[in-house]
Amino acid sequence: MSKKRVLSIQSHVVYGYVGNKVATYPLQLLGYDVDPLNSVQFSNHTGYKTFKGPISNEKELASITEGLEENELLSHYSHLLTGYIGNPLFLRQVAVIVKKLRQLNPQLIYVCDPVMGDNGQLYVPKELLPIYRDEIIPLADIITPNQYEVELLTGKEVRSETAVWEAMDWFHKELHIKTVVISSSDLGQPGVLRAFLSQQDGPRLAIDIPKQGGKNLVFTGTGDLFASLFLAHSHTEDVSLAFEKTIASLQAVIKRTVASLPQGGDGPVKAWERELKLVQSKAEIEKPQVLLKAQRLN
Repeated sequence: MSKKRVLSIQSHVVYGYVGNKVATYPLQLLGYDVDPLNSVQFSNHTGYKTFKGPISNEKELASITEGLEENELLSHYSHLLTGYIGNPLFLRQVAVIVKKLRQLNPQLIYVCDPVMGDNGQLYVPKELLPIYRDEIIPLADIITPNQYEVELLTGKEVRSETAVWEAMDWFHKELHIKTVVISSSDLGQPGVLRAFLSQQDGPRLAIDIPKQGGKNLVFTGTGDLFASLFLAHSHTEDVSLAFEKTIASLQAVIKRTVASLPQGGDGPVKAWERELKLVQSKAEIEKPQVLLKAQRLN
């Protein structure tokens, strides 16, 4: 039985790279078997002018996991990864699955990316928020929210570094999360994003990340990519090196994507042109070159 097998429950798109499409390939390159279970199947991500496709419901999720269970396959998972889920009842069913997986493998590591919104905008039904906060996140070992999702979950503004560490402490003390990573925030210097990591009874780390491309350039799927890379590296590396390697590969993918854009991304850019250059970044995913070092803050 493989020691490194991930059940990945998140979105699927036919064209482009978000959700399971962006998570599967890097995990495979880093030595993991990946079993994608799709929460939606869309033509493309929702940042295009239109998207089409079905949203899975909780009965379909239960049916698929029953099939895995009846064939005694649920005990094979070392990790569970969850990302975009757009249906409250589907999300509730995920809690049932986590508990079942843990029964079969008490060492299971659950990485939860609570995908709800960004830049002050919610893009899932608001009913998901209390389910994430009260039922899902307390089951996780590692969470990777963005700055806005931290504000939603804690109910407090996070507009300073002090507020970041207060929020991290809340996750550790109230929800008993071992590792909290904020994949990016606008709390750095101008032109610089700042990522944060806190481990319960462990290090507090920050990494400054220079923004790439034009100031209005936004990429979709970077959070999903971050969560999958961090899952892989944190299983085999010291947490600060895992953090550095995750950012290194992510930055390399973004750099390659920016380089492929017309005028380096300064002109108007179409949604398909901003799709992450994932396959082209194979070498940087397999052997990340760490250029941005983590600062230890405690």
